[in-house]
Amino acid sequence: MHKRLKSKLIIFFVILILSVIALFVKTAFWPNKEKVQYITAVATKGNLEQAVLADGSVEASKLVNVGAQVSGQIKALHVKLGDRVTKGQLIADIDDLTQQNNLKEAKANLNNLEAQRASKIAMLHYNQAEYDRQESLFAQKAGAKADYDKAKANLDSTKADIEALNAQIIKAQISVDTANLNLGYTKITAPIEGIVVSTDVEEGQTVNAVQSAPTIVQVAQLDTVTIKAQISEADVTKVSVGMPVYFTILDDANTRYYGKLRKIEPVPSDYSSSKSTSSLSTTSAIYYNGLFDVPNSDGKFRISMTTQVYIMLKESKDTLLVPATALLLLKDNKATIQVVKDNGQIEKRKVTVGINDNVNAEILSGLGEGERVIISSMSGRSTTANNRGIRMRM
Repeated sequence: MHKRLKSKLIIFFVILILSVIALFVKTAFWPNKEKVQYITAVATKGNLEQAVLADGSVEASKLVNVGAQVSGQIKALHVKLGDRVTKGQLIADIDDLTQQNNLKEAKANLNNLEAQRASKIAMLHYNQAEYDRQESLFAQKAGAKADYDKAKANLDSTKADIEALNAQIIKAQISVDTANLNLGYTKITAPIEGIVVSTDVEEGQTVNAVQSAPTIVQVAQLDTVTIKAQISEADVTKVSVGMPVYFTILDDANTRYYGKLRKIEPVPSDYSSSKSTSSLSTTSAIYYNGLFDVPNSDGKFRISMTTQVYIMLKESKDTLLVPATALLLLKDNKATIQVVKDNGQIEKRKVTVGINDNVNAEILSGLGEGERVIISSMSGRSTTANNRGIRMRM
């Protein structure tokens, strides 16, 4: 019995050793074939654009600070925030007592000078007659030369006085006109048609126009608004005036509003005349403002609204598209792609690439609509040695 057990153990270990050797030989010389799993996409027609992206904001097409040119107390404010005003409409009244008194004083001074001139003109007539008489007598040697000289001196003096009064009257008339103009300045009117977007004073407040003109209200024209887009210095050389532009707003990201780039400002948005180009920080981002206008008759766009602006560099409609990840060895608008044939075979093919926004790429030649291209692949172990592979489609 002991010998039979020992024989069985020997046979068992021999079989185990042979099994291990067989497994090693199989693994070494007949390994399982790897299969490649492909993720593919179908080439389809669609629209593609290449654009410069910029943050923007809404501004009024025209914004006017309506200020006071005379000092005084605001007696009445006739508009409020959001009111639509027409050109010439009364906005505010400033207490005009000082201006009224200045006008009266200027007129009184003018009247006084005109009365003096009238008196001098009357004297001129008398002196002219006296001079003519003395001149006649002196010519006939019937009058003294002293009398003739006196008459001439009186006539010349009166004429000079009248000339001086004429100059003073002109100056006085200017004073009257200025006083009258200052009186008119106490009536603040709208210089343009638009919307009141800011009121900076209250009734009863005193404004001082001695040093600078204080702002009473701001009036903006909003039937057309200007979009100011901040274009980075890396993109500003790619864009030019006249390029098509569209933008979206935060509460309606699916609606596009179109325009054309009207202007690109020549200096950065944070530039001021007190800075020199050499003093601009090289560590901070630099942006240049691009401007374009859009209609706003319905008042949808409001000042300072945030916009996402797209400046169109290129655009293709109804063109053949594939995912950009399908492109291999892209250079000079040429690339290689892998096409999966109907029989499952893979064909490498050279194509010409148009617009590429790094998400989708336009294929100009080398590929047909409906063909499948490989966009990704991965390897795995097959449980069946002769399995030809599994392909995943998108």
